[in-house]
Amino acid sequence: MQTIYVIGDSTVENGNDPYYGWGGQIAGFLPDVRVDNHAFSGRSSKSFWDEGRFVPVAEGMRQGDLLLISFGHNDEKDDVERHTDPETTFPEFLMRYIAAARAAGATPVLCTSVSRNFVAENGFVMYTHGDYPHAMRVLARQENIPLIDLEMLTRELLKELGAQKACELFVNIPPHTDERFPDGVADKTHFNIHGAKTVAEMVVNALKEKQLLT
Repeated sequence: MQTIYVIGDSTVENGNDPYYGWGGQIAGFLPDVRVDNHAFSGRSSKSFWDEGRFVPVAEGMRQGDLLLISFGHNDEKDDVERHTDPETTFPEFLMRYIAAARAAGATPVLCTSVSRNFVAENGFVMYTHGDYPHAMRVLARQENIPLIDLEMLTRELLKELGAQKACELFVNIPPHTDERFPDGVADKTHFNIHGAKTVAEMVVNALKEKQLLT
């Protein structure tokens, strides 16, 4: 059975109510494929590697498996533990994961970061990831690696939904409706279960279109 390994940040991890990542919802669309999601909140391409979180993935990958790689949200952060430069260290760390996948006979798949929910009333969706998605696109072309451009796909979806409907994909809890969050939540980055499933389906459809599923 083919295994899909997933690495990334909080937008990708399995999550817990009310916060969910798309990586934890892939299996629901692929009953005949094993999904092993190692994504973890707050991690960048650098900190995920430095903390040794990739070790079990590298040891587990086999011929024919897939490795979905989605970083960028936390690579943007200023702290030394996570920050990477989009032109140098970001692609360098991505190449470590790519090389490990190739060495194991697995196929690496680059996934750009999902768009944040900054939708203006006129439908414009703010770009919030700087040069990181572009850097990933460039690397995918240079290394002939399959790319799922989630920044573009989710941006188009948010534009289509509009400012009000787009909020239904993210964690939005009115004040005094959930005792866990008495002041409410209006999150523009993290998905609720509906949003996570929506993006997971995008990923699965892209994998099918690229004929990467066996």
